[in-house]
Amino acid sequence: MPGEIKFGTDGWRGLIADDFTFANVRICAQAVAEYVKTRGLGGRGLVVAYDTRFLSDRFAEQAAGVFAANGIRAFLSIDPVPTPVASYAVMEMKAAGAVVITASHNPANWNGFKFKPEYAGSATPEITAQLEAHVSAIQLRGDMPIPDVSQTDALVEDVDLSPAYCRHLTELVDLDGIRGAGLGVIVDSMYGAGSGYVKRLMGRGKTRVNEIRQTRNPLFPGLGQPEPIARNLAKLSAHVRRRDADVGLATDGDADRVGVADEEGIILTPLQIYGLLAYYLLEVCGARGPMIKSVTTTRMIDRLGERYGVPVLETPVGFKHIGPKMMEADALIGGEESGGFGFRGHVPERDGILASLYILDLMATTGRTVSQLMDNLYSLVGEHHYDRVDIPIEGEAKERARKRIASARPESIAGLPVTRLDRKDGSRFEFEEGSWLLFRFSGTEPLMRIYAESSSMQAVKNLLKAGQAMAGVRP
Repeated sequence: MPGEIKFGTDGWRGLIADDFTFANVRICAQAVAEYVKTRGLGGRGLVVAYDTRFLSDRFAEQAAGVFAANGIRAFLSIDPVPTPVASYAVMEMKAAGAVVITASHNPANWNGFKFKPEYAGSATPEITAQLEAHVSAIQLRGDMPIPDVSQTDALVEDVDLSPAYCRHLTELVDLDGIRGAGLGVIVDSMYGAGSGYVKRLMGRGKTRVNEIRQTRNPLFPGLGQPEPIARNLAKLSAHVRRRDADVGLATDGDADRVGVADEEGIILTPLQIYGLLAYYLLEVCGARGPMIKSVTTTRMIDRLGERYGVPVLETPVGFKHIGPKMMEADALIGGEESGGFGFRGHVPERDGILASLYILDLMATTGRTVSQLMDNLYSLVGEHHYDRVDIPIEGEAKERARKRIASARPESIAGLPVTRLDRKDGSRFEFEEGSWLLFRFSGTEPLMRIYAESSSMQAVKNLLKAGQAMAGVRP
């Protein structure tokens, strides 16, 4: 219902001018203000950032005004920035947290409100429950004032969040090695907040970076939504082939997710990207530590964990689960099927820009192409193929599908005997040799997602087709 504010896997999202309104953003901001005050953190101030979506800057100004009206200093970004830039600013400035106005990869008519607490990662379920309790109390009181910006300007400070973040990345990646590798790189920021970062970090050198869809356009023309997956990256593939580039890199609307195209323009799946990033850290960097993956993520991580003698821990979907587990375990890497990956030594949060740089460093260090690197990975862990089907669904249709899946107890699916049923997050049917089929309803969009991984693409297609029949839906 319009006006209802519920935090999903990563913040609250809504349709602009329907439920995502200035009034509701002020309510969310007031809830954050009350939360940090109850924690005794109000004196540390709050970072306020935003992406390139329609009115994101204006929504951010409203949030900053609310914080100032509560006597909390607001550090307001002067430009649209990636979510990981805002998260790093929390650590750098020792702030009480950050609010980021972004709907990430959602379609253009959506916007969202993310809260990053003082540890600079996604808010845990416990924290979001407290925020929702504050929201409900504010709505019940009905006394939400409109902040008088003229009276709160002294507590709103305009800041450039990018320089500190970029300096930090230079400590994590051998940028000189990448610059000297002579790579041809195409970067697709999908009209989002990640525009310019990789190119600026590369500077002048033998490696050449060309950008596409780098301008700000809140309509995301030509894209159903700014999500770096194959169906949205045909233009990136074409540019890689046309310019004879070595690799294509893409980031979503707030640049916390990454997509990769190989030298032939073939788009890697997020599961393949996770495998490459884990291999890079374990083999090329020689690092060791636990690896965290969500229930929708590849079994290649399990195989790599076995090979390199490191534990692999599994969580429900969302960095609100993965990030805290990374901090608890001092994990080397954490990742999920959405293309979001976090790394030790950085924020416990997804970062599509740092992931892009690590892919470039993997190529520069090994001297191999992306397809060669994938062949090498498969030689270690076996072939793993994957795909996903997104089904728009809500209301009664959603409940019918949910009941069908919940009651399903098949002995086999698509000819594969079911060896285990896991309901940690959604319903995952497991088969021999690491194959699996999973049903899950999105926490941020009116979608049911069906995922499958197996040793061949045909087996994946068979599983997805059978999964749709089980749920009684069609794409």
